[in-house]
Amino acid sequence: MRAFASGAPAGWRTTRATGLAWQYACRMEEYAGEPMSMGAALVRTAFLVDAVYADSVRDFDLTVPQAQVLCVLISRPHGMFELAKTLGLAKSSISGLIDRCVKRGLVRREADPGDGRAFLVALTDKGGRLAEEFHAVTTRRVAELPLALAEEEREVLNGLLTRVVEANKVPVVFTDEACPNAGREAS
Repeated sequence: MRAFASGAPAGWRTTRATGLAWQYACRMEEYAGEPMSMGAALVRTAFLVDAVYADSVRDFDLTVPQAQVLCVLISRPHGMFELAKTLGLAKSSISGLIDRCVKRGLVRREADPGDGRAFLVALTDKGGRLAEEFHAVTTRRVAELPLALAEEEREVLNGLLTRVVEANKVPVVFTDEACPNAGREAS
């Protein structure tokens, strides 16, 4: 737990993640109490989640793109084109990113059984363990952000956010699922 000079609101459970979020919120206190437009509220929420995600990335000695790759590969190996499309990266960018992840021992390239000319990117044992831990910690930290809301409000918020994500066809880069096998190498 961290203490902050400005203090958190009553009922706000201050943890590392919420503390970072509270620091961000304090920088924006000139808007406190005023109703926000939908756009402003969503942008500020995105900044809040990004701050918590960036904190997790630093704690795990990853870059944001490396963490995103690990999160995408939790469910199964992906081809390079599919990874690039999911992460919104150019082919040249995804190649360099995967090269750096291979050098760190986080992912491996394996033959694509459906296409002899292509390969799939999969998590190594080390990458799978890191992905599992990163996923668990980051999910917990982000889930702490709305703790100032009542349980019923959190359930409504969750339902509304789920509908927004589904309606906008957001790629699956982070799931609720734990990492059952995280695409690890066979022993």
